[in-house]
Amino acid sequence: MHAATIHAAGDIRWQEVPDPKITKDTEAIVKVVAGCICGSDLWPYRGENPITAGDTIGHECVGIVEEVGGAVRSFRPGDFVIVPFCHSDNTCAHCRHGFTSVCENLGFTTSGQGEYTLVHEAEGSLVKVDGTPDAGLIPSLLALSDVMPTGWHAAVAAGVTPGSTAVVVGDGAVGLCGVLAASRLGAERIIAMSRHEPRQEIARAFGATDIVVERGKEGAARIADMTDGVGADSVLECVGTDQSMKTALKVARPGGNVGFVGVPHGVELPIRTMFQRNVGLRGGMAPVRAYLPELLELVTSGAINPGLVFDLTLSMPDVAEGYRAMDERRAVKVLLQP
Repeated sequence: MHAATIHAAGDIRWQEVPDPKITKDTEAIVKVVAGCICGSDLWPYRGENPITAGDTIGHECVGIVEEVGGAVRSFRPGDFVIVPFCHSDNTCAHCRHGFTSVCENLGFTTSGQGEYTLVHEAEGSLVKVDGTPDAGLIPSLLALSDVMPTGWHAAVAAGVTPGSTAVVVGDGAVGLCGVLAASRLGAERIIAMSRHEPRQEIARAFGATDIVVERGKEGAARIADMTDGVGADSVLECVGTDQSMKTALKVARPGGNVGFVGVPHGVELPIRTMFQRNVGLRGGMAPVRAYLPELLELVTSGAINPGLVFDLTLSMPDVAEGYRAMDERRAVKVLLQP
């Protein structure tokens, strides 16, 4: 098959790689109908993460089941499925408590930007979509493989409740989905921190009531003014840098909570300040499978449309251009089709 591979910082190639093969009876092979580029893929692309030259890349996809192992009973070839980026058996103690992203048999999608991908725990991971979805629904279904559940996890971890004030730090696809999640969970005021007009438009469409363009200390001061010096009940940290975390903790009110889902890079927590202000911090890698039943119902009923985060569609052989577009902030999120 062909898939996107990474060879060095800034070096993405579409090339032939070995076909995935089932080696355990819990596995399945899915033919990718649509994949995409994630903001977290930009970390290795920018040289911030270790790279093994020639590795496939991409962890978000939806597609059609091609082959299943002997222990996979609920799926068969021809089923259209959502593939959570983190695979889980959905039966271990951690999964039963809702934390499928720390499953005892955890696995990951590694060729979502390719023609086929291997699912390690297919029975517990895959979620079937009835029939063949309309083309117009594909973007929102694809968003359910990662960014929408991740934004949802940020809102849940931050403790968003009806009538509350929420601040979203980060205007990438996850942050925008965090706005949508906060709106759906009933936040009365949602302040999105964003400098980019196209992203601000999506944030408003998803329910943002206010936009703050300033960053760092200036952004925190602006939010303090907007909340009469109190701060936000809930803050969604959707970036993963030290500055974004410090901003998130600064704008939370005393007794408030920060939900963090940005993959941490160089983050140092000001524990004493958190102690003094009684600000809570919770979050981590999103348990996608745990949220999927509810989110799929919201998408198929038309209650939410997270697919709006995709503003550029390319063919998979043009994947390198998709990385350039996202790296240069010419695109929020790139959808890839075979």
